[in-house]
Amino acid sequence: MLTMNRFAPAVSTGPGSVGIGWRHPHYAELLETRPALDFLEVHSENFFGEGGAALALLQQARAAYPVSLHGVGLALGSAAGVDPWHLEQLARLAERIEPVRISDHACFARGRVNGQDVHAGDLLPIPFNQESLDVFCRNLQQVQERLKRPLLVENLSAYLTLAGSDRSETDFLGELVQRTGCALLVDVNNIYVNALNARIAGGQDTPDPLRACVHWLARLPAGAVGEIHLAGHCVMDDIVIDDHGSRVAAEVWQLYAHAIARFGALPSLIEWDTAIPQLPVLLGEAERARRLNRPAAKAA
Repeated sequence: MLTMNRFAPAVSTGPGSVGIGWRHPHYAELLETRPALDFLEVHSENFFGEGGAALALLQQARAAYPVSLHGVGLALGSAAGVDPWHLEQLARLAERIEPVRISDHACFARGRVNGQDVHAGDLLPIPFNQESLDVFCRNLQQVQERLKRPLLVENLSAYLTLAGSDRSETDFLGELVQRTGCALLVDVNNIYVNALNARIAGGQDTPDPLRACVHWLARLPAGAVGEIHLAGHCVMDDIVIDDHGSRVAAEVWQLYAHAIARFGALPSLIEWDTAIPQLPVLLGEAERARRLNRPAAKAA
């Protein structure tokens, strides 16, 4: 493993740190202006490969900021297992960049169809039962052993519910942490999107979305959470989409404040992946997260 000494000293990556997702429209501007951020997050798969302009750019960013690698392709809940090529690319990227955190999602995407390995190209939900937990733990342990570090696993925004669950999502995630030593990346926007869609599907008899989200957070083990994601969503007539295309909603900020009160100050990230605004807009959202996080960080 490479040492951190070859990189420039970084600002805080501790409990109160705040970063943004670094996306293509802001590559050059961020490197030129060096705004006051504690870390950057990139999608791991965009930087796979042995060289090239993308990796060189990421290495420039890494010289100025700590970097978190956030994946969308490991498909840890897949019964077909982890793609060896994908895992090897991630491991090599981690060796080059030495990220502060590596994360992926509680989903599946890989399977075998007519004898061929296929990838759905999406984050598909998993049933919350013992068989699914065993598959997830086996895949996650393989990844953690190769990376030589614990992974952070993010809760999913899901637009359908698979049959066969025998426990809650929070119980499933808590058992996952206990069995594998991983940590959780709690996306509070995803929790709220799921609660809104449950209200649409279930009608007025469904619990209030904010109350349902507070209950969801209360059921997680207090020490299991390693990072929080914040993002915007799109409310349509018959569905709410986790599109990461707008400012964080007021209700999601309320949930963030509640999560910080429950779990303590945590590294927090602003995600914005569609209709990407000017960089100052993202920095403003990050500063709002920092203000909410600051009292808990001082108390830590």
